[in-house]
Amino acid sequence: MFTAIIQARMGSTRLPKKTMMKIQDKPLLHYTIKQAQSSTKISKIIIATSTLPEDQEIVDFAKSSNLELFRGDPLDVLDRFYQCAKKYSINNILRITPDNPFVDPCIIDNVIKKFESGNFDYVSNTISKKENIWNPDLNGFPYGLAVEAISFRAIEKAWKDSTKPSEREHVTPYIIKNPQIFNLDHIQNFQDFSDIRLTVDYDEDFELAQKIINHFQSNKIFRIDEIVNYIKNNPNLKKINSNHSLKENYKKFL
Repeated sequence: MFTAIIQARMGSTRLPKKTMMKIQDKPLLHYTIKQAQSSTKISKIIIATSTLPEDQEIVDFAKSSNLELFRGDPLDVLDRFYQCAKKYSINNILRITPDNPFVDPCIIDNVIKKFESGNFDYVSNTISKKENIWNPDLNGFPYGLAVEAISFRAIEKAWKDSTKPSEREHVTPYIIKNPQIFNLDHIQNFQDFSDIRLTVDYDEDFELAQKIINHFQSNKIFRIDEIVNYIKNNPNLKKINSNHSLKENYKKFL
């Protein structure tokens, strides 16, 4: 079984305090937690936030939700992940973020099943290999359903050897860029829905998330095929956040 570590903070530059912005009286973080709890492969969920005073609201919410909690470095998120995994003696980590409230439990399960099928250090739905180089790729999934399964060995090695700020802040770039050290793999979607943006980075993204949650009701477990059908049957929904690049974070990674 895996432990999900959800990195959460209030200090987003593009949409400040988005983690605790509420839809139907529940913060965005609640929906990511609820989706992860529906996975058959997750045994525990830990909220990993920073030591900054502004993140106390996240701490209070985690405690009220009876979730495990870890507070660490505000900027060195890789260190936060490593120290969290070390404290809780976690062998296999599932990394997700609260700006992806619709992450499908089935995708989580499929990524973990792939990880368990071989001697892997890292498996996700966000990379693919071309000419022996692993690069960011939506793999047919909508943007905003990122799932990463990582071994503690890989996290520890990255923690020891990563030097670039981007590698420390984004946790897994060092692992992905060093396939000669780590055993990587990925999963793909059976259809191409990569033209749909479901992450929450801007006001327009939050507006779309509101419409989806209000349509399906907040207590529902969100399934990607149902969300895609809802958006395709209501073309105006896709236009809400269409002015933001689907792959802007991937360009930053590169």
